[in-house]
Amino acid sequence: MRTLARLAVLALIAAACGGTDGAVTTSSAPPEPASQTGFTFPPPPAVPDGPVDAELADDLDGLFRSLQLGAGVEVIERIGESGDGRVAWLLSDVLRFVGFGAEADAAVAAFEQLTGADISADPLSSRSVWQSVTNHLFAWDLPAPPGYLEWKRIPYEIVEPKWAPFFDDVDAAIDWRYVSWGGVLIDDRPLGDPQPCARGCIPALDDPEVTPAAGGAWYPDEGIVFGVVVGDEARAYPKHMMEVHEMVNDTLGGRRIGMPYCTLCGSAQAYFTDDIPGRAEPIVLRTSGLLARSNKVMYELTTFSVFDTFLGVAVSGPLRDEGVALEMVSVVTSTWGEWRAAHPETTIVAEDGGLGRTYPEDPLRGRDDDGPIFPIGEVDLRLPAQEQVLGVIAPDGTPVAFPAIAARTAIESGDVVELAGVRVVPDGSGIRAEATSGAPLSSHQAFWFAWSQFHPGTQLWTPLS
Repeated sequence: MRTLARLAVLALIAAACGGTDGAVTTSSAPPEPASQTGFTFPPPPAVPDGPVDAELADDLDGLFRSLQLGAGVEVIERIGESGDGRVAWLLSDVLRFVGFGAEADAAVAAFEQLTGADISADPLSSRSVWQSVTNHLFAWDLPAPPGYLEWKRIPYEIVEPKWAPFFDDVDAAIDWRYVSWGGVLIDDRPLGDPQPCARGCIPALDDPEVTPAAGGAWYPDEGIVFGVVVGDEARAYPKHMMEVHEMVNDTLGGRRIGMPYCTLCGSAQAYFTDDIPGRAEPIVLRTSGLLARSNKVMYELTTFSVFDTFLGVAVSGPLRDEGVALEMVSVVTSTWGEWRAAHPETTIVAEDGGLGRTYPEDPLRGRDDDGPIFPIGEVDLRLPAQEQVLGVIAPDGTPVAFPAIAARTAIESGDVVELAGVRVVPDGSGIRAEATSGAPLSSHQAFWFAWSQFHPGTQLWTPLS
């Protein structure tokens, strides 16, 4: 019989996881919802309004509150017969924690009965039935059933009781349908703790030791760094170290910054974490272990306020109540050799991070080579899901994206790369954005699926063929 202990074991064994000179634009979304593989999702099922039927609610209580999942096949079968497609969201949550066996098979069958979908028709289902099921739900945008959060939170809090404050905030601007478990636990170590996570979190790197550029000879010139400039100070954060820590809290140019790196989104971002109105001390950013549409969910350590990592906006806790939105700082993705040439006074994180540890050259070992491994729903087919783009918000508020390789190639050919009042300029071997007036703009690279899902309707620069 699978009980609470099974979820606890899962937690312990999970892996860490304007002007258009030389360009045209396209801005229309794909005509039909399609997945990262090009699979076209079937039409969404009709769903009822109003409260969940009392007998169905009893079955959901029996499944989630007792969590006797080994004895839950008959209950899951009755849920599939209920006719209420909204509870398909809860079947997705079951599949996240029970990925195989009789309960998983019953959950898939119930999902198909409720929605009319044939999961085996989706090529992605051969890799992950849970991902396919959840992609369908994301694409359909079905409403969740009343009471959804109170059922959903149960398995999550068994895996990580320290997530309870996130679920407790009834005023949170979090769409819990899109939140899933990333396979690791919360990083709640105090600022400056040099120890790794004993319980299996992704440990932030706080105030790393750095060396001058000359001291960075240990890192190959062709190695990728994420470069940040604040005031007159530049710093390079090696990609392979960021793949281990996924979060840095640091001081640069006299300012405190927090730098999350979402490996799943291919997105390194930086935010100022000082000068928060009403707060004397800088905030501290940490990785929660949760995901939202394949984007890491970060939170603030001292207030347990959740942030939308991609947008820098507090969505729960005291910082949401205070309306905190973090100011973004540009991050340039460049080779170390060319970043150093462009910024000779740059520093680079020390080889051991100041922790006395070693870092593998390729921590992810090709994990994302076959496309996104967590649910993302439908994608904007104007570009491949994992093509790197430089994303920026134009002066008039328009989101704009530039395919990174194509934009850099065009610049090297002497073309002016501009769109919607934004100009792309070289920096190291990478690119960054500025306004056509010359005013600075904050920009960063990300996978296209991530930028386009958090900025739907974005304008896309494309080179003339």
